[in-house]
Amino acid sequence: MERLVVIGAGMASGRLLEHLLEADPTAYRVTLFNAEPRGNYNRIMLSPVLSGEKSFAEIVTHDDDWYAAHGVTCRFGERVTGIDRDRKVVIGERGEVPYDRLVFGTGSDPFIIPCPGHDLDGVIAYRDLDDTNRMIDTRPGSRAVVIGGGLLGLEAAAGLRMRGLEVTVLHLAGHLMERQLDPAAGYLLRADLERRGIAVMTQASTRCIRGEGRVEAVELEDGTVLPADLVVMAVGIRPSVALARQSGLVVNKAIAVDAQMRTSDADIFAVGECVEFAGQLFGLVAPLYDQAKVLAATLIGQKAAFAPKQLSTKLKVTGCDLFSAGDFGDGPGREDIVFRDPARGIYKRLVVEDDTLIGAVLYGDTADGNWFFGLIRNGTDISDMRDTLVFGPAYQGGTTADPLAAVAALPADAEICGCNGVCKGRIVEAIEDGATDLGTVRAQTKASASCGTCTGLVEQVLAATLGDAFQMPTAQKVCDCTDLSHEDVRRLIKSRSLKSQTAVWQELGWRTPNGCHVCRPAVNFYLLADWPLDYRDDPQSRFVNERKHANIQKDGTFSVVPRMWGGITTADELRAIADAADKYDVPTVKVTGGQRIDLLGVKGEDLPAIWADLNAAGLVSGHAYSKGLRTVKTCVGTDHCRFGTQDSTGLGIRLEKRLWGSWTPHKVKLAVSGCPRNCAEATCKDVGIVCVDSGFEIGVGGAAGMDVKEVQPLVKVATEDEAVEWTVAFIQLYREHARYLDRPYKWLAKVGLDWVQQTLGDAPERKALVDRFDLSQTIYQTDPWAELAVREKACAFAPIANLTLEAAE
Repeated sequence: MERLVVIGAGMASGRLLEHLLEADPTAYRVTLFNAEPRGNYNRIMLSPVLSGEKSFAEIVTHDDDWYAAHGVTCRFGERVTGIDRDRKVVIGERGEVPYDRLVFGTGSDPFIIPCPGHDLDGVIAYRDLDDTNRMIDTRPGSRAVVIGGGLLGLEAAAGLRMRGLEVTVLHLAGHLMERQLDPAAGYLLRADLERRGIAVMTQASTRCIRGEGRVEAVELEDGTVLPADLVVMAVGIRPSVALARQSGLVVNKAIAVDAQMRTSDADIFAVGECVEFAGQLFGLVAPLYDQAKVLAATLIGQKAAFAPKQLSTKLKVTGCDLFSAGDFGDGPGREDIVFRDPARGIYKRLVVEDDTLIGAVLYGDTADGNWFFGLIRNGTDISDMRDTLVFGPAYQGGTTADPLAAVAALPADAEICGCNGVCKGRIVEAIEDGATDLGTVRAQTKASASCGTCTGLVEQVLAATLGDAFQMPTAQKVCDCTDLSHEDVRRLIKSRSLKSQTAVWQELGWRTPNGCHVCRPAVNFYLLADWPLDYRDDPQSRFVNERKHANIQKDGTFSVVPRMWGGITTADELRAIADAADKYDVPTVKVTGGQRIDLLGVKGEDLPAIWADLNAAGLVSGHAYSKGLRTVKTCVGTDHCRFGTQDSTGLGIRLEKRLWGSWTPHKVKLAVSGCPRNCAEATCKDVGIVCVDSGFEIGVGGAAGMDVKEVQPLVKVATEDEAVEWTVAFIQLYREHARYLDRPYKWLAKVGLDWVQQTLGDAPERKALVDRFDLSQTIYQTDPWAELAVREKACAFAPIANLTLEAAE
């Protein structure tokens, strides 16, 4: 078995290993170096990680188990310092590795503007997970300046804004993304970003970065000074070729290769962004994956040749769909066909020359991008469809065509999934091999497995290929006000930065002006959970119990439940409850299953007064009416019980004080049992913790209502601090991803416990979830009783007759 050494665990070399190991798993003994302390992940998806829409675990392409299963020796976190081509040895920081074949997959390095102050602390590039984590760790409210208005810079700006930072983008050119967009589309993009709270300055040249040891401000050539706590350089990349040049390989702008991806050394190959072929460099994922396929074939002795193809660019920046292909510059003999719909934010520009389409720019509606690209690539004569060309394939021939016809007409090499470089032909192959639904196609080809924007197109390929045998999945819509599902609404609120109910109704095309009693509570929660700094809770979009902050009973009276931290109370609190029961003539005082006391039968007009009396005794709302934390049930643990292994009461109180007041998709109940005897019934709660000698066993997804569910084991931890961290992170993950009115066990059934464990098992992601939860709590952890018990607001609870009498007086 020959020895193959690969330098760089990026997306191109990762795809190479996939093809190679699938074609002939015994051909090579593989050693993989990577300077980062981790393996292959989808760098395209770093932006959703930055914004909080995805975790790092969700974008990992090859985990440790994958490498182990395929016998790949991983040298992660180790740089290659040299290559001895005479001895055929790769020299790493921790020793030498011999090779028979060597592959450079070193990718590219970010370009840093060499202006004064570029080396200050707080000035970073945006290239890998470490850069992303540094941005995530920046405190909300900080001021960030992003230098570079290309795709990467705008994604960084959008992610930082979603993290609560004040963001300014500086761009040297006259409009954003000038390589992909014309000025009109660039204007629309700028306007969209500014509506999202991102400041944009074009024709802005950086003179220097100021600061004493750490960045404090950015100074422009015109003298403008922008205060900054963080500066992100996103002005471009350069092929990483220093090691290749040091090794004596032919290097021009990048490592020179032939059509088989072979360098000037017959036993050394290169793939990815570090490659130059026929004078061209490559940055988009599609040609990199083509290179990987060619190189895999070459390494096992098959004939293959890399041939660059004309490329289109389909991008998604902060929820704005963009597409560009071909040449859209001005020139003699060229005509423009332009379609504008300002109200919908749609712009289409087609460039025609000699009755052929040579360029296209689409903004806001990119559904026909692949069709336009096919016309450009094939040089199709468009003279017969000139008048209707801008309206897309469905309008050619004078009648509206079957929408699947355009997909069926796409050639096999038409790109469907830009994130993973998957063409239509590969999807059709998977379908012909037995893949009959989206999940199977996704598993076999990776199409739609990243950002998900191509999901509809993949389903159309399925429908066009399978015909009547394919059943297009239909997600349950939120209500009759919209055809969107809960999942669609959550995704669009995040991706389009919709921060008000009005924005949702307008941007998502609600049929009713202000929603209905079904959709308003759901949309209110999604906005509240995703934009805690920008959105304020709308009481009128809540159910009656949440508006009244008490549970309404069948006779019209209310149930009032004070919070008792971990089920612990005092004599003074009990006296206050008894006094309130006497004073307000409460007919029933009930001990609840959650170790609290319920005052049943309180009149609506007495609610503010009873709350004020209970507040005076130190009692706050138990939120027994809420879609939020209800109770944390505990046993006495080590305080009194001879079987207790840990301080279950103390942990329960600590958790309740950390979690109370947090709105969640549905009610949440916790329990902490001090030993496996489980007196607190922790094994049937949304989150249940059982104390053992070695620490704490955390289970999730239990229930004891209409559905009886035992918890699923989440994790075992040694310390109380870890138990709190995992619990808070789980609650936040549930808040960010669950459908409204789904209890945790229903949510877990949809996403899978494995994904939850993998996500929370990533320590930086777990910390980020906790930080986002705590940020939300700074706003929403308030006692509604105290806010409503004041006279100015208490009058809202008085009977209408009384209010009328007071007004007359």
